[in-house]
Amino acid sequence: MKARDAARSALAMTVAFLAIPAPAADDPAQRKDLAAVIALNGQACAEVLSYEEQGKNDFVATCKDGNRYRVYVSDAGRVVVKKLGM
Repeated sequence: MKARDAARSALAMTVAFLAIPAPAADDPAQRKDLAAVIALNGQACAEVLSYEEQGKNDFVATCKDGNRYRVYVSDAGRVVVKKLGM
């Protein structure tokens, strides 16, 4: 019985670990799209160096100049760009 409980515990831990979202892949097209969206919203960002995916259609982008922006789609379906601290 203890072996079965240990196996269940190990399985539960594995499933919990797999449920943690992995860091976003470094997709050059995604970086370029984020830079374009940020610029179209009147913010300064010549190039996105990196980004993190926070959820579906929700990103934090770090620009070459050090500025950081959250780019996401609101509940109303609008693209929102918010400047974050450096």
